[in-house]
This record gives sequence, C-alpha cells and structure tokens, in this order.
Amino acid sequence: MKTENIQDAFENARKQIRQACDLYDECRLDENKYELISYPRRILEVNIPVMMDNGKIKTFTWFRSQHNDARWPFKWGIRFHQDVNREEVKALSMWMSFKCAVIDIPLGWGKGGIIVNPKELSENELEKLSRGYVRELYKYIGPEQDVPAPDVNTNPKIMSWMMDEYSLLVWKYSPGSFTGKPLSSGWSAWRAAATAQGGIYVLEEILRLNNDEIKGKTIAIQWAGNAGLTAAKILSNLWAIIVWISDSKWGIYNKSWLKIDEIENLKSQRKSVIEYSDAEILWEKEVLEKECDILIPAALENQITEGNAGKINTKIILELANGPITPEADAILNNKNIMVIPDILANSWGVMVSYFEQVQNNMNFYWSAEEIDQRLKDKITTAANAVYSTSKEYKSHLRSAAYIVSMKRIFSAMKDRGEVS
Repeated sequence: MKTENIQDAFENARKQIRQACDLYDECRLDENKYELISYPRRILEVNIPVMMDNGKIKTFTWFRSQHNDARWPFKWGIRFHQDVNREEVKALSMWMSFKCAVIDIPLGWGKGGIIVNPKELSENELEKLSRGYVRELYKYIGPEQDVPAPDVNTNPKIMSWMMDEYSLLVWKYSPGSFTGKPLSSGWSAWRAAATAQGGIYVLEEILRLNNDEIKGKTIAIQWAGNAGLTAAKILSNLWAIIVWISDSKWGIYNKSWLKIDEIENLKSQRKSVIEYSDAEILWEKEVLEKECDILIPAALENQITEGNAGKINTKIILELANGPITPEADAILNNKNIMVIPDILANSWGVMVSYFEQVQNNMNFYWSAEEIDQRLKDKITTAANAVYSTSKEYKSHLRSAAYIVSMKRIFSAMKDRGEVS
C-alpha cells in the first residue's frame, strides 16, 4: 500500500478517540483527558547502518512511539515495511493502548517500524538489520520496561535474533525481553493462530448476543496473510463459506467455496492467488465491495474510505487489520446498518497470547495449548460482552463502545497514579 494511503492514520485514530470522548461524560466534560490520550508520550527516531552483502553500507530509518504507560510496562509490535512512516507508527501505538485496555491486560502500548522491504534483503542482511535495531534500542527495552513483539513482516526467527542480541548486550539470558519467538526460545503455545482465532471467538460471541451463528455465512477476506488464512481455515471448519479472498494484488472468487488448503499451499510457495485452479479473478480491492455476509479486512490501514464505503455490500465487518476503516467511512457504514466489530477488540488477541508468553517467560513455567486457549476464550467472552453491553448503554456503535471501555480503565489507572484527578 502506498504512503499516501496511510499518512492520515494518526488523525483517524484521534477522530475515533474524539467520537468516543463525546459520548463518555468523564472525557467529554474534561478536555484535558482527551489531550492526555490523543497523543503519544514520546517518539524515537533512529538510523541503523547495515553492511550489505555487496560491501556497501545502507542506512535504515526506524520509528518507535510510546503512547501511554499508565498500565505499564509498554508492549509493542515491530513492523518491517517500505511504507512505514512516523504518523502511521504514532497511530498504531495509540490503537495498541486501547487494545490492551479493552481486553484488560496490565500493559501500556507503543509501536515500532523500520522503513524496509524485507523481501529485498538476504537472510544475512535481515539478521544484521535485526541485531542492529536491538543495539540502538536495548537501553530502552526489557521485560519490565518495554517488550517488543512481531508485526507486519516480522516473524519468530527475527524475534529470536533480537532476543539473542539483547541477552548478549545485558549479559544474561532474557527470553521475556521479546515475544513471538520460536518455541525453542520460549514462545507461547497457540501464539501463531491467536489473532485470527481470537477474532473468530469475538465474532461468535457477538453473533450469539444477536441470536445468530457463523454456520452458512458467506465470507470475503482481504489479504491471505497469516491472520487472513488462519481465519479462513477456522471459519471453514465452522461451516462458513469462503467465497472471496485476495493477496496484495489480486482477488479470486468461487460461488460455491474456495479450497483454503490450496490457497495456503500457493502462498507458501510465494505464488499469487490467481494461480488457484478454479476461480474468477479480480483486483485485490474489489474483494471489499463484493456481496457477502461477513467481510474481513486483514491487510493494512485505510482500506475502506469515504470513496468506497458506499459500495460495501455486507452485513458485518470483522477488522483483523489495524485501522482498515476511516472515520468518514465508519459514518457511511453506520448509516447502512453494517455492524463493524472494531480492530481494538477483534484483532487484540495476538497481544493477549503475547502477554501470556511474557508471563510464562518470567515464571519459567509454560502452559499447554489447551490451557492457553481456555484463558483466551474466557478473556474474549468477558471483553466482547463488556463492549456489547456498553454499546447498548451509550446507544453507540461497537467501536465507540470499545474505546469507552478502554478509556474507563486507562483513566482509572491514571487516577491511581496521580496523573489525573
């Protein structure tokens, strides 16, 4: 996605907070509270020099934003992407704070990103960049201060390199300094599927509260990445019908159903979905506008805007991506009575299991996948019900309700620390 499509992410995040504040008296009647939560506390910019395989040094720019530490310590994802920019990272750090609060885990949040296309780097260059990143940062992170995790284009191998470099620099083995590591380095069971599985649990609970179910629903998924494909497999097992799916350039359609195993095999070979054996081909963005019961944006920010929101033809949107809908588009979707299950609730479950990983690392005692899944379900049911009941209390859509639940918890922590009255 091009930079111009994400440059307003920060202002979009502030608008979403403003809308919730206007409904919530404690924030509406005290403008200071809005100011305190509508900007990150600090932003760091670092240039990382890397000796490339051709013997030349190339410098990569990295941004890190810390939004709010009332529910300390910080917990944040690292993305490697060519379109990373300062405003995007600020927005992501703010969304992450509200995610942690809405699912009620004791963490603040931030975000980090490096301007790089990792597909253009050799594995040796990627490792050098990852370790160089930690060398520039290690004084500011740690299990009790700030714990990075994977995000777009980062993975367990990269997290393992980073954890190893941090351990070397602080002179002690520190698995809790990074999450999303390989199982051999202290990764939590269930982490790989957590974001998608958690999102589907939220969807199931919201449908249940509306006397409905997933079985038989037609599904469109934008972006066959880890979250999108995992969600597709889970939904297929629940007897939903996946009819539309895309990658970063193309989309495909089959009116009966799409075979997710075949698509997963294509993506594992770095092939496009257009090589699927039996499907109609379309542009990636067209998937968003096709008729379905449930639409799942699982790509990047600002995919549904004022320009295409009127063409959206679904009943429910489950936001597995961060910030896929702009505030202007939200208003149009609300007028069309399309229910949006917001990102800060729908895709927050990767951080929940990431938090579980940190806890297990610090205890040096590990839970089974079944235990983690049950803990995840319990948290999801509680969070989904809190957001749903808040939406009824405030007569709001689910996004503002999720922000209100989060703000209540953040302001409570800030009061206890003496930051606000």
